[in-house]
Amino acid sequence: MDVGEEAPAELGVLVGFDDDLAQEATRLANRIRGLLTQIHPALERVLGPKVQTTAVLELLSRFGGPAGLARAGKRQVTAVARKNAPRAGQALADAAWQALAEQTVVVPGTKAAEAVLPRLADTLAQVLAQRRDLATEVEEILDAHPLAQVLTSMPGVGVRTAARILLEVGDATSFPTPGHLAAYAGLAPVTRRSGSSIRGEHPPRGGNKQLKRAFFLSAFAALHDPASRAYYDRKRAEGKRHNAALICLARRRVDVLFAMLRDGTHYEHRPARAA
Repeated sequence: MDVGEEAPAELGVLVGFDDDLAQEATRLANRIRGLLTQIHPALERVLGPKVQTTAVLELLSRFGGPAGLARAGKRQVTAVARKNAPRAGQALADAAWQALAEQTVVVPGTKAAEAVLPRLADTLAQVLAQRRDLATEVEEILDAHPLAQVLTSMPGVGVRTAARILLEVGDATSFPTPGHLAAYAGLAPVTRRSGSSIRGEHPPRGGNKQLKRAFFLSAFAALHDPASRAYYDRKRAEGKRHNAALICLARRRVDVLFAMLRDGTHYEHRPARAA
């Protein structure tokens, strides 16, 4: 598909910058969780898994760590949490307040952590806001691409995944078969051989790692789709672990995606077959 050279070039720059922002967001989130674990493990168990949500970042930005939350009081903490998360805010505030009561000892370094946590939270919020703005710009470029709607019609394929696929795969004409595409993405199992003996298959370690990650995350996001979920459940019933089952699902989805790109057709929902 010839859409000119300017659009793919712009898309490549924006997607590359988004990758940098994603790495920075992960680094900041890990740093916040590390500080919380150092000064108050119980509170980290509540806030850590949701550290990139607006409610948690606002709590950390306003009150800092456990000492700041305790000084603010449960009513104010609940008000801030519910304002930024109308559905889950109350449960988040209750869990955080319960976690505060589990530790009465103030460990060394708490005061410094209380001063650093709001800064980290503000920086992480800015990075996440940049990613949201960047996603809008990427979507505007994708709207002009003839294959963008074909890709996003598939469950689990969002703006970022579609952009990555278009950059790395294009219209898939460079790959003779879906197996070649799966091998390029590092999703095809490799058979271990020694002389004339075959020692089974093992996951590949090569391939395009960015494309493999995009397919893997796309498969995980597609578990809400009945057909994808049924295939995943069948693989789990065969004894495969979670990641292995997702790799199998991603490999299966490569076949579908290859046909969609080849024919320019949208995804067709079909009844799921139970495990």
